[in-house]
Amino acid sequence: MESTYTLLREFADSWMLLAMTTMFIGVVIFTFRPGSRRVHDDIADIPLRNDDKPLSAIEEGR
Repeated sequence: MESTYTLLREFADSWMLLAMTTMFIGVVIFTFRPGSRRVHDDIADIPLRNDDKPLSAIEEGR
């Protein structure tokens, strides 16, 4: 009878490695897909928005 450690080690060395590699490739493809530059530029500008007015003035509609 094999120990639990040995079974988990074999699983991690085979199927989990394949799953993590597939997930990594999927994230890279999703990030560099065509048309995503606009989304990434918009997200990158979030910290710089509303620099000229405080948030309370914007909420009041000034």
